[in-house]
Amino acid sequence: MTNTLKTLLAGAAMVCLPLNAAAACIELQGQLQQGGLVWGQAAAGSTVSLDGQTLDVLADGTFLAGFGRNAARAAELVVGDCRQNLAVASREYNIQRVEGVPQQTVTPPPEVLERIARERELVSAAKARRLARPDLLADALAGFSWPVQGRISGVYGSQRVYNGTPGNPHYGVDVAVPTGTIVRAPTAGVVTLAEPDLFYSGGTIILDHGYRLSSSFLHLSKVRVAVGDEVQAGDIIGEVGATGRATGPHLDWRMAWRNERVDPQFLVPPMPQPAAAHGS
Repeated sequence: MTNTLKTLLAGAAMVCLPLNAAAACIELQGQLQQGGLVWGQAAAGSTVSLDGQTLDVLADGTFLAGFGRNAARAAELVVGDCRQNLAVASREYNIQRVEGVPQQTVTPPPEVLERIARERELVSAAKARRLARPDLLADALAGFSWPVQGRISGVYGSQRVYNGTPGNPHYGVDVAVPTGTIVRAPTAGVVTLAEPDLFYSGGTIILDHGYRLSSSFLHLSKVRVAVGDEVQAGDIIGEVGATGRATGPHLDWRMAWRNERVDPQFLVPPMPQPAAAHGS
């Protein structure tokens, strides 16, 4: 086993997942379920694919893959000549139905549609970069820390149905804290987007962790980094706000692998509980 993977496995707080094939190709780490991220190590020089999609394989054989909110229950992992069937666990999501919402609240006005389309292109381009940095990926797979600590007010996969029309699912974890709360990098990365005022997400940062694994930080009151900055775990990147389409101050932290949105809560320890008040 290489030193890189030893470091990953020693620091990872993930569950080692037994695979359900009669002869497993590889042992995976992470969460084999909808919204999960998994990784493993093949022999150096191996070709690895998931459901026909060729994966990035580092020089030491390390690879990773993510599963979206509605990922199929079964997937096929191919490592060299070995084919392995994976059982992807499903999840139940919080679905809320809201009636009587004014339509202008549900549907953006026509005059901002061009702006929204332009901003989506910016975000897509930032996430599409392929930053081949094994050191960054090693830090990411060794574990993340919470960028802020506080009350979790929104979770991955939840969705609202407005007037019978489903809204977009929520793809991040929301932490409700006051405006101005410092946001820190949960692990190392390179800034690929730093925008102070996007229509939906307000102050927005995207941090690339290597090989198309990225974090996004939304609704910031201040963006304290610039595109191209390289940050380490714990570095200050911004401040919490209620910018964009937010109803109150909070951090919306999202993660993506390629085109799949994954759940950040799978990669961090449980949120620390506030200390009990003295004399209670």
